[in-house]
Amino acid sequence: MTRVEPKKTSGQLSQRLRSSGFRFTPQRQHVYNVLLQKRDHPTAEEVFIRAKGGMPDISMATVYNCLDTLVRSGLARQVTVDRGAMRFCPNMREHCHFYCDVCAQVFDIGLTGEAPAGIGLPRGFKAARFEIAIHGTCAGCSKNGAH
Repeated sequence: MTRVEPKKTSGQLSQRLRSSGFRFTPQRQHVYNVLLQKRDHPTAEEVFIRAKGGMPDISMATVYNCLDTLVRSGLARQVTVDRGAMRFCPNMREHCHFYCDVCAQVFDIGLTGEAPAGIGLPRGFKAARFEIAIHGTCAGCSKNGAH
């Protein structure tokens, strides 16, 4: 995964926040950078732990508020792949998620077109976004003989 430098994202983040009715804050920038640094669909708790490394005074409530703002601004999306905690994804392209039942990692799976292949929408319906979660075994776990 390519790391995104904070200087490159701060202007875009500030502009998107402003256009969504929010103001730019260092905490929002930091939480957004945490999401971009390791695109592994972290839970809010995982984001909090990572954020503490670079901003020791940040609170869990602030992380929740920042994540909510990023979602409401269209900079991140909430991902539900299992009955566990909500996860967060900064990939705003249309895609679905593959959840490995063995190692619990979540992977982005790209989609093209108006609807994923095999999903027929009724006449006149238009999909705005997709929330598809596929469960199974990832390549790494399959290679190691896990089921």
